[in-house]
Amino acid sequence: MDAITSSPTAGALPGLPWCELPCAYSPPTFRIKQATEAWEHHQAHALRRAVFCLEQGLFRGDDRDAIDDEAQLLVACTCVAGECDQVVGTVRIHASAPGHWWGSRLAVHPSYRHAARDGGRLGATLIRLAVGMAHAQGAARFQAHVQTQNVPLFESLHWQLQTMVQLHGRPHGVMQASLAHYPPCATPEWGYLSLARPARGAAA
Repeated sequence: MDAITSSPTAGALPGLPWCELPCAYSPPTFRIKQATEAWEHHQAHALRRAVFCLEQGLFRGDDRDAIDDEAQLLVACTCVAGECDQVVGTVRIHASAPGHWWGSRLAVHPSYRHAARDGGRLGATLIRLAVGMAHAQGAARFQAHVQTQNVPLFESLHWQLQTMVQLHGRPHGVMQASLAHYPPCATPEWGYLSLARPARGAAA
């Protein structure tokens, strides 16, 4: 996956105008789920463009490709009063052959890359749901192309590095998840609820 879990940068990404909350605002919970609403799809693709086109320069203009026509989209949303409010992370999954699944386009808004309490990484929870969702649909193998700087994160999540390749002009590791560590998730429309990391100075 073109994973985005490096250190956060100050301010918002250009091209993401929908959030009017102050920068210091920290939502109490996040919902990581399969995208089911049109606005979730819209915001997820806007986030991908901002990260992969503007921040990283991997693509010009748009990162969409033919895989999007068949992929299943997952999102990480901030929650207000228990309802999903804003997409701050996304990933997609698809089957390239029966039983052989891939994850790609993993992106997290820089302001939220260390926001979740469970390990501090929304990206890790998106990976957990992505693999569990594919596992529930019969995946026997789940792989991803992972940018070099993110290989250690995936290894900590029970992925194995198989080989290195050049993709979009940059080195990527071809990695495979250990499915034994990812129980099937048959209710991806509900997904997982993650608590936000307490603000500095607040009690844990």
